[in-house]
Amino acid sequence: MNLKSIIPKHIKLKFRLVKRFLSDINIDFAQANNEKTTLFYSICTIQEIKQGAFYDNKVHNLKVASSKVETIIIYPNEIFSFWKVIGSPLEKNGFKTGRNIIKGKVSEEIGGGLCQLSSIIYFAALKGNLEIIERYNHSVDIYKEDERFTPLGSDATVVYGYKDLRIKNNYNFPIQFSLLFDENKIICKLESEMKIEESTLDFTRNYKENHIEVVTTINSKQHCVSTYKFMELN
Repeated sequence: MNLKSIIPKHIKLKFRLVKRFLSDINIDFAQANNEKTTLFYSICTIQEIKQGAFYDNKVHNLKVASSKVETIIIYPNEIFSFWKVIGSPLEKNGFKTGRNIIKGKVSEEIGGGLCQLSSIIYFAALKGNLEIIERYNHSVDIYKEDERFTPLGSDATVVYGYKDLRIKNNYNFPIQFSLLFDENKIICKLESEMKIEESTLDFTRNYKENHIEVVTTINSKQHCVSTYKFMELN
């Protein structure tokens, strides 16, 4: 019998959180900040929030999490950590049940839908040519082309305690992510004290026998390769 299969989920999570804590001791993370910093410039990214199951709950979760992201000013060489900003996605922390993809399957979880927030922040970071310290793509491509809210290859899945989105401010001036909601759209602005030239992005698909590889390029330079399994049909 596999020992991991009999260990309770909450024990596994505690172990992962302790492991993360120990490895993060010497990292300079961006913190909530009440200082008034004037950020004159911005790069804008807009995504549609698609209608579907748990739509209202997803919008609620996105707004709760976005309000926390907007308290963070990222100073030079600091690292933005999605989960250090958002905290545990629990009901007691204001989150509701939504749709998540767990181990390649669609399921219902508290805090579901937050991957759209991490994905739009990741996309904005790519546009600003920020340094990506940690990012994971979804394991399975579950969308049809007309259902996508972001290009395949530009997503960033997050799992509390396991998969984080971490972005470093590699500029010599402060930056900040701000979020707005307009009807069925989410708007993410990468704001900065000095102007950042918006990068040209490309997501090139290579179809294999049982998966898709997407090559992400920034200003014609390869950044990463994301691999997705095909969605299994019931």
